[in-house]
Amino acid sequence: MLLGTMCPIPHAPVLPAPRPEPRRLLGRTLNLEPLASAQAADLYACAPAGEADRIYRFLPEAPPPDLATVQAWVDARVGGADPMFYACRELDGGRVVGRQALMRITPDYGVIEIGNILWGPSMARTVLATEALYLTACYVFDELGYRRFEWKCDALNEPSRRAALRFGFEFEGVFRQHLWVKGRNRDTAWFAMLDRDWPRLRRGYEAWLAPGNHDAAGRQRATLAECIARL
Repeated sequence: MLLGTMCPIPHAPVLPAPRPEPRRLLGRTLNLEPLASAQAADLYACAPAGEADRIYRFLPEAPPPDLATVQAWVDARVGGADPMFYACRELDGGRVVGRQALMRITPDYGVIEIGNILWGPSMARTVLATEALYLTACYVFDELGYRRFEWKCDALNEPSRRAALRFGFEFEGVFRQHLWVKGRNRDTAWFAMLDRDWPRLRRGYEAWLAPGNHDAAGRQRATLAECIARL
């Protein structure tokens, strides 16, 4: 018998789960909003000269050589149902500082993935990134009722692997020779959080995101892991 097949669940899921909709998710430091053509210039600026190769290294597309390339990429994905792209717009300044997608959406099983993440330098490793993940997880679990929320990345992508663990996803293993991307093999590291884990994780996120957890310079007083461990 496979491990986990008889694990009790707190409630019977309502399946199929609803499909996500292209609507705004409102936060305190940023909003997530449906991808739109007018956001292309801001998204192009998310990978400034000298950093584009690093930022795009593990994304499926190559670093864009110009704004026209990003504009074409955005226009081709506006209104897409899977992946469904969202832009990350900071409230302080109003710029789009990143993008992400809900993808591999499987309503029949209540499984959904966050992926194709490009968080620009002003967003990555900041409160903005953590709130973007929090807003997405709230939508996935609390509003749509999904059972499983996945994060996958190239097994060589150490920053992404660290981010998944920090955000509360559990490492589940590596799929060897999973994909062929940009002319090379990709082994894929799999991470997930479950609906039964989310209530505790959500309280930890809310404690970490609370204004009192950061000083005037924006430095955290307690880490996200510490906020979760206190519960």
